Amino acid sequence: MKQAVLSAGRVFGLKAGTPPRPRSLKRVSGRALERMMQLLFVLCGLVAVGFVLLIIVYLVLSGIPAIRKIGLLDFLFGRTWAVGQDQYGILPLILTSVYGTAGAIVLGVPIGFFTAVFLSKVAPKPLVNLVRPAVSLLAGIPSVVYGLVGMCVLVPALRSWLNLPAGDSLLAATIVLAVMILPSIINLSETALEAVPREYEEASLALGATELETYFRVSAPAAKSGIAAAVVLGIGRAIGEAMAIMMVAGNVANMPALTQSVRFLTTGISIELNYSQDGSLQRQALFSIGLVLFLFIMLINAFLNLVLKRDKEG
Repeated sequence: MKQAVLSAGRVFGLKAGTPPRPRSLKRVSGRALERMMQLLFVLCGLVAVGFVLLIIVYLVLSGIPAIRKIGLLDFLFGRTWAVGQDQYGILPLILTSVYGTAGAIVLGVPIGFFTAVFLSKVAPKPLVNLVRPAVSLLAGIPSVVYGLVGMCVLVPALRSWLNLPAGDSLLAATIVLAVMILPSIINLSETALEAVPREYEEASLALGATELETYFRVSAPAAKSGIAAAVVLGIGRAIGEAMAIMMVAGNVANMPALTQSVRFLTTGISIELNYSQDGSLQRQALFSIGLVLFLFIMLINAFLNLVLKRDKEG
């Protein structure tokens, strides 16, 4: 009998005379570990929120003094940016950013959406294996490379085709931005389309719809939240880009015209921040531009999220 007990203890990893570990200790240790992980997750979330609040506070404290000195209306609706004359109106920069971002979305979203539909629903597997890495490669190209290619290839081409004195213009910047937002729109839209249950498409086909009708009337509406997220990400990428736009836009604070040199909000900060003096009105105005840009992006995201929420409720 004793030998049987000893052999059973060896099987279960127990030594002779050693009582088994109570299960309550395991439960307590598991709960403690779970609480520690929950605390870690909460801490990570608070850190992210803290960084956002820190950026907001810094931009407000740095940007409000210039707006007080210049005047809110003169700053937002003034048409002249002249450092030597202490005139800091950013209406041309605001309109250029709006037009450039809107143009990039108009060009990039249809191309990206149709490419995502093609890759997820239509293209054969060998072609998908060829195109998808190319799209991923586009996402990994640095902004300066986009700007360099645009400056060396696109700008001379526009100057030659349109008989312009200079090819660096709002049109060139819009085309470059449209190309830069393609990877984000394609990847997220493709993921959203592939997540649509196959049963939806099979039911549509069983009712007599063609494959194209099924893709655009069933799959795309079912994936609209993911596609809308791709559009939001594309807008954020377009409106926040600086380096590539600096190389193809011309960087002149003109009222926006398709074939004229222009300056975006982001390039205005990037160009002048290096040689502006600390504490000067110019430096403060540049921080005010950053505050306007930040608020602009927040309003766009809030508006799109509100639209998506209404669609879900409807």
